[in-house]
Amino acid sequence: MATTTAAADDIVYRPYAGESDLPNIMALVQSELSEPYVIYTYRYFLQQWPHLSFLAYPSTSTEPIGVIVCKQSLHRDASNRGYIAMLSVNKNWRKRGIARTLVQQSVDAMKENDVEEVVLETEFDNAAALSLYESLGFIREKRLYRFYMNGKDAFRLILAVPPPPALPQPVYNIRVLPEFIAGFDDSDSEDEVSMR
Repeated sequence: MATTTAAADDIVYRPYAGESDLPNIMALVQSELSEPYVIYTYRYFLQQWPHLSFLAYPSTSTEPIGVIVCKQSLHRDASNRGYIAMLSVNKNWRKRGIARTLVQQSVDAMKENDVEEVVLETEFDNAAALSLYESLGFIREKRLYRFYMNGKDAFRLILAVPPPPALPQPVYNIRVLPEFIAGFDDSDSEDEVSMR
């Protein structure tokens, strides 16, 4: 996916580019999310599913102000499931549609690989996150008690992704003319297979 620029505040969005992005991603996530992650957690997601992670930058800076880290895999050998592991936007840059755009870019990338559903967890009292996800079509699946290390509960949210519309099947309108069939003579054929 190519780099895209949003008009609002000239925000540039680009896919994860490699290990050189990792320090900035870690710093942003650690400063904005309550859950601590070790470097191996980041690498687990970013090395296996780099095409599902995106960063947001102001056009005048090289320091990211938003990031989303995701994965996509077969869930219980049944459904192609996407998972949003981390979404973080710098406090000074919130309320500008950055998180929405990051989520939409990741979900769109998952759709290219036939995702059937996307899930995530967020703190039960994070009204801004719940509002964002619900406005994008996610629904609350269940409450997870004491889910986070800080003792807070979480809501698991799920987005059902409908399959793309089926392409119309070509219609073949073949009509065999009786005169042609009646005039067909295969007696000269040396084949043992009959054409009848």
